[in-house]
Formats: sequence, C-alpha cells, structure tokens
Amino acid sequence: MELTNRVIDWRSRGASETFRGRRIHVFQREGEGVPLVLLHGFPSSSFDWQPLLEKIPDRPVLAFDFLGFGLSDKPRDHLYSLHWQADLTEELVRRHLPGRPVFLLAHDMGTSVATELLARDLEGHLGFGLAGAMLFNGSIVLNRASLTPGQKLLRGPLGPLAARLANRRVFEREFGKVFSPAHPLSEKEAADQWALICQNRGRGMGRRLIYYLQERERLTDRWHGAVRDWPGSLSLAWGELDPVATLAVLDALIELRPDAPVERLPGLGHYPQIEDPPAIAAALERAIERSGADASGPGGSD
Repeated sequence: MELTNRVIDWRSRGASETFRGRRIHVFQREGEGVPLVLLHGFPSSSFDWQPLLEKIPDRPVLAFDFLGFGLSDKPRDHLYSLHWQADLTEELVRRHLPGRPVFLLAHDMGTSVATELLARDLEGHLGFGLAGAMLFNGSIVLNRASLTPGQKLLRGPLGPLAARLANRRVFEREFGKVFSPAHPLSEKEAADQWALICQNRGRGMGRRLIYYLQERERLTDRWHGAVRDWPGSLSLAWGELDPVATLAVLDALIELRPDAPVERLPGLGHYPQIEDPPAIAAALERAIERSGADASGPGGSD
C-alpha cells in the first residue's frame, strides 16, 4: 500500500538508523529546555506525536518507531519483547542526547517500555539520566484493563488467522472504537495509520506485536514496583473515556503511587495526543514544571 502524503512528509522529517542490524525510523528536533523522549503505543507509531509537536514547537524532542511499527523494520523472525524496545531507547538516547537527562512521555504500550526504564534506573544501570516522566492511557495494570475484541482475538488460538485476515475495514472499525464520541477517528487519520501498519510488509503482524501483553503479565512485579518505588517525578494523565485503559487502570496506578499528580482529561478517549493535542500539551508542560527539569538549565536536572 502506498504511503499517504502526511506520512511521506513525516518520513522526510526523520531519518533511518540501524540498531542490531534493524532499520529504525528516528525523528529528532533541537530546542530549549529538557529533551523529551516520546514512546508510542500499539498498533501505531511515532506519527501519533505529530499533532502534539505542533503545540510544543520550541522543545527538543527525540521520537522513533519501535521495531515492528510505523516506518521501522518489521522482521517476522523477531520476538517483540519490550526489553528489546527499551534497549533501543537507551541506545538512541545515548546517540542523540549524550550526557543529557531526559523527560519521558509514554502512551499505551510505550508506558511499559517506560516502566522498564524506570526499573533499570532503580537498579542503577540505566544508560542515561531521567529528569521525570509522564505516563498516559496505557493498560499498565492489565487485569484492570478492558481489551478490545481485536486484542483478545489476536491473543487467542485464532490469533494467527485473525492477523492474516486483517484489512483496512476491520482496522478502521476496531481502531475507531478507542476514540471518544466528540473526537472521532477521521478518514484521513485512519488512512495514515493503515498505511503505516502496512509499510514494510507489516500487514498481518498484529499477533507478533501483541506479545507485549504477555510481558505485562509476566513482569507485573517488576513494572508495578517501578511505578511504586521510582524516586523521581512521575505524573499521570488520562483520557477519561478510554474504553481500553479505563479509569479502573488509572485507579490501580493511583493505588500503587498515591502521591502521583494526575491530569484528568474529560471527554477524551485512548488517543488524547490525536484527539485534543492542546490538552495533552498543557498536561505535559505542567508535569515538566513539577519535575523542575527546565529550571536546572538546558540539559534538565540530574
């Protein structure tokens, strides 16, 4: 399938890099203040951040497509572990932001990559400094989430068949359900997202990519412990109408970390950064302010 014009433009603003023999699409922008590292979710890509970037034009940003997503390579012989994606994050931060503490912004699947990075920081072997983090609309506490029918199907015995039969009509129906009634999935956005999924022979990869949900179950103690125990500035933001990472997930996170500042986003669904970019941009700015990262100078705080 051909790429849409908006995706072609997004591709032209980034570059292809190699990590462990795989091509990764990377976007970087210079700016003032603490560098932001943006971690996207399933089944989409760093393209999700484009509306937000327009609302924070002066901030330095590093965003990329995880392996298997968007414009990055999509090997069919790879085990799509979030540990691998966390290793990728560490390496790209080392390359592009050496010696600079960063602020993590993570959505959906990216929240679990973020909690793995927090766990590594707790253990004292993360390869970069963390100035703070904000997590939003991710099913980190999986037993409180409400998976979509498509996610349940991909995880079940019919998953390989469901992945092979994936088409645009099915995708648009399932993807559209996670958007709020006031901010529905547009035809243009749906076309962009489907083109990105199909890029690099990605159609039919859903069964492999959704492996991360198994890790959320297996690594519950590690990743929930990181949310609870990481000593840095950790904020939460939440589209309150999210039908997947529901308010029950947010409540569970608050139970883990009662002192975490929470930005509630009424009327928004699972993709606040697409549905209402100014709302998530404002929440992000307040989280950065709480962290004190900007106040310590151009590199953030240690």
